[in-house]
Amino acid sequence: MTTTVEDRLEEQLDDLLALWPDEPAPLPAPARTAAPVTGVTDGITECTLAHDTTAPTIARHIARTLLAAHDLPDPVIDSALLVTSELVTNAVEHALAPLTLHIHPEHTGGRVWIGVTDGGPATHDGAWTTSCTEDEHGRGRAVINALADTHGTHTHTNGHTTHWARIPTT
Repeated sequence: MTTTVEDRLEEQLDDLLALWPDEPAPLPAPARTAAPVTGVTDGITECTLAHDTTAPTIARHIARTLLAAHDLPDPVIDSALLVTSELVTNAVEHALAPLTLHIHPEHTGGRVWIGVTDGGPATHDGAWTTSCTEDEHGRGRAVINALADTHGTHTHTNGHTTHWARIPTT
């Protein structure tokens, strides 16, 4: 039986998701003034972010630094930053803490895998979403659809959710 590219990609995704155990819950987000907790395991950078309006900016800074160190072209970095910003912003606006950013520049397959794990759906939207008109928000998924070659969601048994996207590097 021949393994297809899709099958191999699904296996790689399952391997990545297995790195984040469902129990116990991830560390709580640091206080607003604290620096993100950053760790690197098997080429995946993980950062715990404050669950507030500073998170997208900090996430973009971390992603830019990491991806530039991997000598990725500027258009790829720009796409990855936009997807990172959308995933983190959605988590701040629509989900509970804690908030963790995962970035994995895949050396095989020519992609950057970006994931954001949150504490699961919030009972109400965040301050920004509730303060603006309908036409001022709601485009995040369209942006991710346009820039990612694949994306999805994984719900962990502890109620936490990882939203992820893969950005092509070529």
